[in-house]
Amino acid sequence: MAALALLPRTAPAAEDALLGKWLGTAGSAKEKIEVGLEFRRNAEGKLAILTTQPIANLFGTDMGGEVLRDGDTVSSAAMFLNLRLHGDTLSGTYPGPNSPATFKRVRTLPLEPALPRLPTGPAPRWEARLSGQVYASPVVADGVAYIGTTGGILNAIDVRDGKPRWAFSAGRPIHGAVAVTADSVYFAADNGFLFCLARADGKERWRYTLGDAAVTRVLPHPFVYDWDWQGAQPVVAGDTVYIGAGDGGLHAVDAASGQKRWRFDTRGRIRNAVALAEGKVYVGSADHFVYALDAASGRELWRSDTGAEVDAAPVVHAGRVLAGNRGAGLLSLDAASGETHWRLFFWGSWVESTPVVRDGVIYVGSSDLRRVSAINPADGHVLWRSDVFGWNWGTPLVTDKYIYVGAAGGTPYFIRHQASFSVLERSSGRLLTRWPLADTGGHQWGIAGSPALAGDSVIVATIAGSLLAFPLQP
Repeated sequence: MAALALLPRTAPAAEDALLGKWLGTAGSAKEKIEVGLEFRRNAEGKLAILTTQPIANLFGTDMGGEVLRDGDTVSSAAMFLNLRLHGDTLSGTYPGPNSPATFKRVRTLPLEPALPRLPTGPAPRWEARLSGQVYASPVVADGVAYIGTTGGILNAIDVRDGKPRWAFSAGRPIHGAVAVTADSVYFAADNGFLFCLARADGKERWRYTLGDAAVTRVLPHPFVYDWDWQGAQPVVAGDTVYIGAGDGGLHAVDAASGQKRWRFDTRGRIRNAVALAEGKVYVGSADHFVYALDAASGRELWRSDTGAEVDAAPVVHAGRVLAGNRGAGLLSLDAASGETHWRLFFWGSWVESTPVVRDGVIYVGSSDLRRVSAINPADGHVLWRSDVFGWNWGTPLVTDKYIYVGAAGGTPYFIRHQASFSVLERSSGRLLTRWPLADTGGHQWGIAGSPALAGDSVIVATIAGSLLAFPLQP
């Protein structure tokens, strides 16, 4: 029997100290959040990162992108991550905009919480069923709610009982809210017209050609993310109507005759209202810019690059212009110059909600963040954020004690979204009541637009095509 050759022993490979779970904090002085990271090797042996970020509703999510390792340093351009390993500590910057972050090794990471068990609050007083879907926000004036639908009908509904006053057929979908004056109703439809109707009976007075009839939309879809569900809302100031269009044009129109006064062209769609202050018009465009124009002539005064599509309407407050965008942020711009005073990161979420300022506090909704936020307008510091468990794209309705919020649900989607009509405590953001809205099929359901106050009721419109009147909280 031949003797076995003695082979040198190979030492076992050292375990990579980076692999495993890490929990820590990231952020700036405006807001710090809890973040969990799990480093592992995928099937190809490449380094991958699973992200747990409760405020962004991410739990063990692979954000994709290449993960690079150089000694004790790990980085991911897609995640704005750059960390260095020091024993049981990881420190560096994560996420955008490159916030300081520190992590410690842990055995477990936070799990997605269940929906809270909350009172539903009172049931709706009435329901008015309309044609098509509704993405627009209702506008209430003198006991009448005005709302357009994708069925191409503008409806005037009595807020006392939900009965129709009149209806007008525009012929194409209506995605934006109306503007109401003492005797007229103004709105735009996807056939490229701005309409002026008599408020008393809905009879057409005139129509103005916006020129964007050929512009197509991409409505919310599970895997196509260039969503374009909002519509431009007219704003009437004195004898002029200001309205944007899908082809990037901003129009100033004579309110009485429908004659053109001026047009200014941006390079992207305009899908919301303008803001007016001190003789200036402020407008956001999908070309990433917020513009300031002379209200009388349309002459450009300044433009400010926000870095992403601006779909929410700008809001002017205390010499600043507040503007949300699809680059995960809310910006505060100088109303005179366009200079950026501060930018608040929304942790990967679009900000398509138009903010509202009340008693020195900004209140604004969000998209994938699912949260209503209260923010200090002076410096962008977050006072609180409250999860309402669904897309809240509309402007929160803020009263002395409460905040009323509509939310949309959707499936399939990489984040869980559930539809509801919710009431929050204004001082703390605490969720008080939540009226769930049933899945009506399709990708999305629930409420896309803003709630509207109507006496002792709150009026909301569902994507499925109903107008609901909830009692106002005492």
